[in-house]
Amino acid sequence: MNYPLYSDEFFMNEALREAEKAFDEDEVPVGAVIVSNNTIIARAHNLTETLSDATAHAEILAITSAENYLGSKYLGDCTLYVSLEPCLMCAAATKWVQLGKIVYGASDPKAGYKLIGKAVLHPATKVQHGILEHECGGILTKFFQSKRKNK
Repeated sequence: MNYPLYSDEFFMNEALREAEKAFDEDEVPVGAVIVSNNTIIARAHNLTETLSDATAHAEILAITSAENYLGSKYLGDCTLYVSLEPCLMCAAATKWVQLGKIVYGASDPKAGYKLIGKAVLHPATKVQHGILEHECGGILTKFFQSKRKNK
């Protein structure tokens, strides 16, 4: 499906493309992109299995890439689009980089940052959720169903 250029749906669809890469690599299918001035400056997907690194979440990898691209440890003018609600670790990372906005697709009631609340985020960070929620949740459901069938 085509979405209007520079829309939340367009950028979330790009995060979903990253999630699909993770799915194909047998990683939990979470993808992220970071946008600055309507330009994607970083892309990433989960690589925890590939790198044997529990911290190699899509958001963390995208943040590092964006910082390197901008030459700055602060991302106040950036938006993170991520297919799944960030966990506490990733939400805290967005606080330290003073991220401007987080847009996520599917909620994560078991491990999402909302278990603690918005206090884990930088006070200036805006949050929007539910963008392409069905699609974002669907790839996760498909992944975990395939894991259960293989047991």
